[in-house]
Amino acid sequence: MKRIIVSALLALALTACAATDEIGNNAPGGVQNAGTEQSSFSEAGNVTKTENTKITELEKGLSHSSFSGDYKFDKFLAEGGAKSDSEVIAFLARNLIGDALSGFGSGNFGCSAFSAKGENGYLFGRNFDWYNCSALIVEAHPNSGYSSISTVNTDFIGIGSNVLSEYVLTTAAIYAPLDGMNEKGLCVSVNMIEDNESVNQNTGKPDITTTTAVRLLLDNAADVDEAVELLGRYDMHASKGLTVHFAVADAGGKCVAVEYLNSEMIVSETPVVTNFYFAEGPKNGKGTQQSHERYEILMRTLSENGSFTADDVMNALESVSKHNWHDGETTEWSAVFDQSAGEVVYCHRENYGKKYTFNIN
Repeated sequence: MKRIIVSALLALALTACAATDEIGNNAPGGVQNAGTEQSSFSEAGNVTKTENTKITELEKGLSHSSFSGDYKFDKFLAEGGAKSDSEVIAFLARNLIGDALSGFGSGNFGCSAFSAKGENGYLFGRNFDWYNCSALIVEAHPNSGYSSISTVNTDFIGIGSNVLSEYVLTTAAIYAPLDGMNEKGLCVSVNMIEDNESVNQNTGKPDITTTTAVRLLLDNAADVDEAVELLGRYDMHASKGLTVHFAVADAGGKCVAVEYLNSEMIVSETPVVTNFYFAEGPKNGKGTQQSHERYEILMRTLSENGSFTADDVMNALESVSKHNWHDGETTEWSAVFDQSAGEVVYCHRENYGKKYTFNIN
């Protein structure tokens, strides 16, 4: 087997949406194609891989990749998971991508997600709001677990001066999804809440970070109830001390916000999730004014329409995209997940006249 020594500086600042610190544009299009058969050396010795990975640039700032094989997420969980992004990187270094060093980006963000009844099932819409960044759509087909399509901001994976192969980038991205859908129609997105209460549970359970929690659900949960039960088995540690919550929706139409307050996981049913708390109590409603405006627009849209097509959902996402607020940010991607058909439609940087369609199957 051809052996390639891969060295990279990886940072999983594993969060999502409208940054307060401007992020650069490290596009996947600049990644060297190192082929589909390669291996790397780690502290633990040789790491051999035979999985197929290929990155295709769709347009500037938007690429697509796939991974079929064993990305060792079961082993990650069996070893107790991770309390921090640096521990995620250490696991990847030992088991998959060779030597890696951690460095982290940061920033606040605000996104919108909602569940809508379609003609043949349910649809889940998601806006990712940020400054210009590089997005990677990742198809994952693990040896064990559900297949999925997810989306990653690769600017959250810091790259050093050494060559970063397609395999390394795709593998790191599998551990860093910000939203996605699996073959059972379960959808997940990460949304931030502007609050100073960090999510850092410590109850003695195995540990999980923000985006490895998304991977956990995409690989293992068929519906919302299974997703909530799975999350309850782990202590959550939000990346960079940021406050986040999850929107989780299934093919049966159930949609919830999963939040963490005072180290307690709280689940609230809601068809729309933006960037304020849903949990009852003193922090109920805490969030940005704009997040409340986006919530009201989407709730009104849901109440005025009995049934939605994928185009209807995309139009609703456009109605709450960032150009409507002129605040210097953009909606980097809008995604409509058809939870029955397993199909995902993406629009990039608010160009709603151009669509990219993918199917899990």
